[in-house]
Amino acid sequence: MLLYIKYMVSLRCKMMVKEELKKLGMRYVFVDLGVIEILEDITPEQHDQLKINLLKSGLELLDDKKSILIERIKNVIIEMVHYMDELPKENYSDYISAKLDYDYTYLSNIFSEVKGITIQQFIIIHKIEKVKELLLYDELSLTEISYKLHYSSVAHLSNQFKKITGLSPSFYKQLKSKRKQTLEQM
Repeated sequence: MLLYIKYMVSLRCKMMVKEELKKLGMRYVFVDLGVIEILEDITPEQHDQLKINLLKSGLELLDDKKSILIERIKNVIIEMVHYMDELPKENYSDYISAKLDYDYTYLSNIFSEVKGITIQQFIIIHKIEKVKELLLYDELSLTEISYKLHYSSVAHLSNQFKKITGLSPSFYKQLKSKRKQTLEQM
């Protein structure tokens, strides 16, 4: 039995969900971002208790099909951008469509209708979050980051970064460095 969970976007969330399942005596096959597979069917009481317990931790057990599909789209994108070593070589639309086994136009229309932004905009927002993370690690140059995240050029990455954050990547990096130095001096 598959259950879908909203706002489950990190390894910490997965650990928390596993703990809740354990507390309720529910055996699971796997727990992944946004989805869990329970070994056997659960009672309505168990379902309600799991829903309540997850809400206390800021997670939401989803019931309606549209919300479940939106959450699955978001989780595919988050996994693709934040957890894969390399972004897929194919078009993101083909990748998402293949992962979810739905026509991309259908996915795109539902996502835009519910979220108020396009799938492409959602991907860009998450790619910029990944850029921020990589800038903070200070292990890759901006050129290497742009290559890693499949930007056509450093200029393209910089323009998108500025459009989303209001800052250039180099200024963002300087701000974080200054803040770190200030914290170290305290």
